[in-house]
Amino acid sequence: MMKINKVYLHILYWVIVILFLSIVFGRSWGNTVEAFYFICLLLPVIMATSYFFIYYLIPTFLLQRRYFLFALYFSYTIVVSLFLEMIVLIFTLILLVQYNLGDMGRNAHDTLLLAIVMYLIVFFTAFLIMTRQLIISHNRITDLKENSDKLKRPFLQIVSQRRSVRIPFDEIQYIESYADFIKVISETAGEIISKERISTIEKTLPD
Repeated sequence: MMKINKVYLHILYWVIVILFLSIVFGRSWGNTVEAFYFICLLLPVIMATSYFFIYYLIPTFLLQRRYFLFALYFSYTIVVSLFLEMIVLIFTLILLVQYNLGDMGRNAHDTLLLAIVMYLIVFFTAFLIMTRQLIISHNRITDLKENSDKLKRPFLQIVSQRRSVRIPFDEIQYIESYADFIKVISETAGEIISKERISTIEKTLPD
């Protein structure tokens, strides 16, 4: 379910990107449909570059501190993506001229600007995803640290209701002994009943 939701978030993100750029460049060009056409043709290249950069280059090289290889493969990625983008742009501009769908001279500069903006989106997308991953990693580290601190605290381990329970010594207020069970009174967990013998428990408690 989480993976499906993640896919939906990615789809929603790119849809928002397409709509935003179509509106912005559509106003600049005076033709929103033409801008939408350009963006849809360029977007697959930008998406492939984004995901390759985020999910392969960064974790494989940058996070592993292999900076030279990261810079090298990142340069290759930019060159290849620019080459593919130029092919798309040339093909699109030829179609526009051939079918009189736009003014090649008027839009050439704006088309280059659009390509630059799309690459800015690559880095913006990378920033968003990396920020999210850093937050998740930070939360996991915090949880692991808390669990580690808990494990470092000396504790009393007893069986209660057929499961093992750990009660830190400093949280035990007192222990009551009954005929066939004991009752441990804890500050956080309250009353914990166990069929352990009080004599056995006494041996494990500190002075």
